[in-house]
Amino acid sequence: MTGRPWRRREEDRRIGCLRVMRVLQSYLDGETDEVTARRMAAHLEHCRHCGLKEATYREIKEALARRAEPDAGAVERLRAFGQSLLENGGAGEGR
Repeated sequence: MTGRPWRRREEDRRIGCLRVMRVLQSYLDGETDEVTARRMAAHLEHCRHCGLKEATYREIKEALARRAEPDAGAVERLRAFGQSLLENGGAGEGR
């Protein structure tokens, strides 16, 4: 390894899909530390699977904040997300 041995490579600092699913609600609520928030944002930007889940959570959260009924698409995505948690712990294939 070249460079400073105590510095981790960038890819070693990335957050994985399973961790994203565990921390997503706290992230959306602004309850994560700055480093975790940056890693979450980077992961969500590049991972379509997690990004779609984040969009669904955000849509539901915004609908609840408005005290309105979420649209049918959001409800269906929430059901599908719940089913994916039951089937494979929320992680995408190969993650």
